[in-house]
Amino acid sequence: MDKMILVVDDEEDIRYALEMYLSQLGYKVLKAATGEEAISLFRVFNPCIVLTDIKMPGMDGIELLQKIKREDPETEVIMITGHGDMTLAINSIRNDAIDFLTKPINDEALEIALKRAHDRLELRRELKECKEKLAKYI
Repeated sequence: MDKMILVVDDEEDIRYALEMYLSQLGYKVLKAATGEEAISLFRVFNPCIVLTDIKMPGMDGIELLQKIKREDPETEVIMITGHGDMTLAINSIRNDAIDFLTKPINDEALEIALKRAHDRLELRRELKECKEKLAKYI
């Protein structure tokens, strides 16, 4: 299981708190303050999971989600926001985010979202292996 995660939030306190918590869970944490910085880090490190705020100056989280999914559709993206807006949640899910969390982030909700992301990544890996095995017999 890949334990690298990219955390994107324009608030330094949020990035720091998430880094501390995720590090305790065994993640190597990359941090970005903007969508543009996040794309640069994503292209270099290609983390399997991205945790991003939606409301940020410049490139917002929805645009970041769309760019990440275009570059690597298998990356799992968890959206976070301080605004419990159902329209944002629906738009996130419509753009293939794995989950949507509101600030302040509940630890249990975050762990459930991370488990869901890892389960989906594992399922894709197993499916790929099965396809490769099947291809040998065809």
